[in-house]
Amino acid sequence: MEKKERSPITDICDKSFSHSCNLTRHKRIHTGQKPFHCNVCSRSFSDHNALNSHIRVHRGEKPFHCDTCGKSFSINVSLTQHKRIHTGEKPYRCDICSKSFSQNGSLSIHKHIHTGEKPFHCDVCGTSFSQRSSLDSHKSFLTGEKPFHCDICGKYFSQSNNLTIHQRVHTGEKPLHCDTCGKSFSQKGSFTRHIRVHTAEKPYHCDICGTSFSDQSVLKCHKCIHAGERPYHCGVLITSSVPRCSNLITHKRIHTREKSYHCDVCNTSFSDQSALKSYIQSVHRGEKPFHCNGDNDDDFAFNSHMRFHTGKKTFHCDICSKSFFQKCDLHRHKRLHTGEKPYHCDVCGTSFSDRSALNSHIRVYTGERPFHCEFCGKSFSESATLTRHTRIHTGEKPYHCDICGTSFSQQSALNCHICGKSFSRSNILTTHKRVHTG
Repeated sequence: MEKKERSPITDICDKSFSHSCNLTRHKRIHTGQKPFHCNVCSRSFSDHNALNSHIRVHRGEKPFHCDTCGKSFSINVSLTQHKRIHTGEKPYRCDICSKSFSQNGSLSIHKHIHTGEKPFHCDVCGTSFSQRSSLDSHKSFLTGEKPFHCDICGKYFSQSNNLTIHQRVHTGEKPLHCDTCGKSFSQKGSFTRHIRVHTAEKPYHCDICGTSFSDQSVLKCHKCIHAGERPYHCGVLITSSVPRCSNLITHKRIHTREKSYHCDVCNTSFSDQSALKSYIQSVHRGEKPFHCNGDNDDDFAFNSHMRFHTGKKTFHCDICSKSFFQKCDLHRHKRLHTGEKPYHCDVCGTSFSDRSALNSHIRVYTGERPFHCEFCGKSFSESATLTRHTRIHTGEKPYHCDICGTSFSQQSALNCHICGKSFSRSNILTTHKRVHTG
């Protein structure tokens, strides 16, 4: 077959086309001309087909259906792109780093990382962006415009994709599925971060110490450690500051006592979503997914646990040089030096340096006994009291006398079990024991 001649050539970029109508459409990219107007919202388009696709949004027409999940789309190209979620097809590959993408537009945006190109400029302040969507968000921020609104709750958004993601809160839709564990997600960012749990990919590197991270926000927080920055300050306690905005939000709940995350099984409330997740996983499901075998280095609790085996205490007090396994233990310890007591009882006004001490104190007024013995059903206000009680049933005696070898269920550090004498301080008891040892 004879190749079709491509004669019409644009005099701006020298690109050629097989039909003059294609050349006419292409030239509108350079001129910015958009002669086709929507008579519903007055939006303009450079191509008549684009206008027709747009009109379907107003009419609610979605004639293109996915035969895998049944989802419908207003234009065929959206269906094609959607199908790649199910097939995993990524036909567009970066010729610099070999990373693959399901959409050509995503590849084009990705290449700006390598070239440093920022072709989209704000005509108000001159700021440049690598993505048009980033420019649109920036302009909406400057103007305060939020043209996209949710018809369920009435909330407004500056971008249509933010509206789409928001609507999944109402519909419960989670279109992104992990092929490894089957978990589903409503947002692409959450899905991408989850995949790195399986692949162990850590693409974000600290240029100071070389530590790698799977999430960019964690890297940003990590760099604050090197810089000594804690840019987010608590308005209640002037001395309290944190390196991340999310930490500040969580911290402020100490003062407000807000607990907006509720367990739908027992209705226990938490101030932090991760605490609720850990509670459900360990208490109701009995799950302990991280095993002490050195295979997982991503989980915070697992890493903290491993330090007990290695004896590594990475957090040091700059006042007395005492070392700790966990950062939270260091923070609690420092309050001994500063005298800070940020946790206050709103019943009697007593202040505490530790949140758990406040919680135990509040139970004196509420009469709450949330810790139950699985053997006899007796309830206790503190976990430590339940632990000691349980030893009555199990017969466990973890405390051993280094003089006579006798074992005990409680530490009872201020009583001499040999002669029964009691002491007010543990160092005096230690001195007394020498009477028996000679």
